[in-house]
Amino acid sequence: MDGLIAIVRRQWRVVALCIAVFVALGIGYLLTAVPRYTARTSVLIDRGNRQVVEQLSTIGGVLDDEASVLSQVELLRSETIGLSAVDKLKLSDDPEFMAGRRSLLLAAVSDIRSILDIRRWLGGGEVRFDQIEAQRRQALANLLGNMKVSRVGRSYVLEISFTAPSPRLAAAVAGAIADAYLTDKLDAKYDATRRAGAWLQERIEELRQRSLESDMAVQRFRAENGLVTANDRLVSDQQLTELNSALIVARADTARAQARSDRIEAIIASGERDAIVTDALDSSVISSLREKYLDSSKREAEISRRLGPDHVQAFRLRQDMAEYDRLMFDEIRRIARSYQSELEVARSRERQITQGVRNATDISVTAGETQVQLRELERAAETYRNLYQTFLQRYQEAVQQQSFPVTEARIISRAVPPTGASEPRLSLVLALCLALGCGVGGAVGAFREFRDRFFRSGEQVRDILGLEYLGSVPLVLPQTCSRPSTEPVKGEIYRKNELSGFVTEHPSSAFAETLRSARIAADVQIDRPHKIIGIVSMLPGEGKSTIAVNFAQALAGSARTLLIDADLRNPGATRALGPHAEEGLLEVLLEGQTPASAMLTDPETGLRFLPAVVKRRTPHSSELLASAAMARLLAQMAGDFDYIVLDLPPLGPVVDARAIAPRVDGFIMVVEWGETSRKAVKDTLNAEPQIAGRCLGVILNKVDAARMKLYEGYGSSDYYASRYTQYYHETHPDLTPVSIGVATRIKTAREKPDDSR
Repeated sequence: MDGLIAIVRRQWRVVALCIAVFVALGIGYLLTAVPRYTARTSVLIDRGNRQVVEQLSTIGGVLDDEASVLSQVELLRSETIGLSAVDKLKLSDDPEFMAGRRSLLLAAVSDIRSILDIRRWLGGGEVRFDQIEAQRRQALANLLGNMKVSRVGRSYVLEISFTAPSPRLAAAVAGAIADAYLTDKLDAKYDATRRAGAWLQERIEELRQRSLESDMAVQRFRAENGLVTANDRLVSDQQLTELNSALIVARADTARAQARSDRIEAIIASGERDAIVTDALDSSVISSLREKYLDSSKREAEISRRLGPDHVQAFRLRQDMAEYDRLMFDEIRRIARSYQSELEVARSRERQITQGVRNATDISVTAGETQVQLRELERAAETYRNLYQTFLQRYQEAVQQQSFPVTEARIISRAVPPTGASEPRLSLVLALCLALGCGVGGAVGAFREFRDRFFRSGEQVRDILGLEYLGSVPLVLPQTCSRPSTEPVKGEIYRKNELSGFVTEHPSSAFAETLRSARIAADVQIDRPHKIIGIVSMLPGEGKSTIAVNFAQALAGSARTLLIDADLRNPGATRALGPHAEEGLLEVLLEGQTPASAMLTDPETGLRFLPAVVKRRTPHSSELLASAAMARLLAQMAGDFDYIVLDLPPLGPVVDARAIAPRVDGFIMVVEWGETSRKAVKDTLNAEPQIAGRCLGVILNKVDAARMKLYEGYGSSDYYASRYTQYYHETHPDLTPVSIGVATRIKTAREKPDDSR
């Protein structure tokens, strides 16, 4: 959260600038935009009319679900409705409508093209059809681009709005769209019913033919398979029923005849004279014989009672009675034979009927199997008949529907010319500009933060490089860049500008405090009485020479200090303190001159300075710094000075610092604040382990103290830098007062590429 707040504090000016630019653009648009007016009309999908239509016909009704309503919305946006409105109002010939929302440049180009087209048309005679169609399509595009169709909530109301440069045109187009929609609905219904009627007529004729063919197939199948019917029943089935009934009767007759025959046979077999059968009672012969028998028996009984049983007359009567009895028994045998004959007849009839039942059953079974196919044919015939009747009815309804002008929609709110402009909308435009400004400003700020890959705080130095942060040096610049009035004195240091002695002029400044921090780091980390300290940087122009000069002067105030300009290719310290020197380090190393004769002295601090007078290019400078002569010089000077400060070349372009690294006790790394890449410094130190291992710390140079606070985390030491001002004082009359809390970054006019101060 602290990091985000810090980013906002750093980039708010960029965001504010973008917001101001976009708001200004929005105000300019509002002042120059052409006002536009929006007219609205509402169309209701009427369910009441739909019910009327459904009562008259089952064709052409719409479903009142979500998809159908959305389909009506898309229908209103279709080219059919749009072109109908364009043709009705002749919008392709309306210059006000065709102008649309074009800019002045596009309008001018279009006018020029129109003039050229008119000349071409006049020269060629008639207007080409494709050009007319192109204008018509352009008018359609303008109409669809300025039209909006929306559903009102969850209702069946559709709102049509159209925006145009004039209220009259907006209302006319909105009303034309609604009217075109209703007309299209009626035309679509009429066309649908007409097409349905034509299709139904063709289908009815086909179904009628198929119905006739199916009926004929049923009749042919009946005739071919003998499936003759009477009273809706097959003749074979009726015959089988009758034979079954006759068989039952025949079997009953046979049983009855069998019983009579068995009874009479039993009587004959037992010889019972008194047994009576039905036919015996009905027989006139037996009745006559029985009467005679009874009469003889009566007479024999009377004679036997009067004359005795042995009387001739009684005996004769008994013989007559026996004869009568025999004759009756013979008559019973004749009846038995008749019973037997009737039994045979009944059996024969039963056998015939049984055979007839079997034959009829076989015929019925065969007819049943054939009836399966017959029923299938009958079902097909019935289906075709039903379809024929149904389609005939639908055809009649479709014919009636063509002459019944009912639609499922109606206009419930007519479009009227609006009284006020709908575009441009002040609040919406300003809100959009504000949002765009915030978005673009945020994007630019985020890009700047992403591209900010430089050192900004001590925490970054510790986290990325793993080195001690010695402090920061604010950016300072003299108000006057004039040369001192005095002339250089031979053997003495000559300060070319105020920055060369800033630490002596402002001992209580933040500049001096940072250099004192570097001295403490050297005293703590270098456990030797005589210390050799190298001042290095990654790139030229980071101010290492200025730091080296002021650091040496700060040390010289309390200790014997020697400053050696070891940058033999670009001696910035020599330009700052000894531009008048005639000999220096090169003469000592190459010509064997004594160091004391080449040194310059600072009369104020006692600093001794060995310059580097470069009279010609020195390509082997690294070999000189690594030579035995340089080693003897440092060993000799170590006995005379407490601190030897070496102003070394930058690490990036040359290897001189690496060559002398074994003879240096510690290095102070100078990094320009906000200019030197963190990755470059880290990669360079990783490639120089001797220098990185002996690095006492890092000084951030040319710091914009006011901005640096924005990069410090809340609670860090530099976050409270503004409170340190009561301990820092820069009161030189010729210098800009600078403190670590209120310094202002000023571009430096660099005399040479090595030093920006």
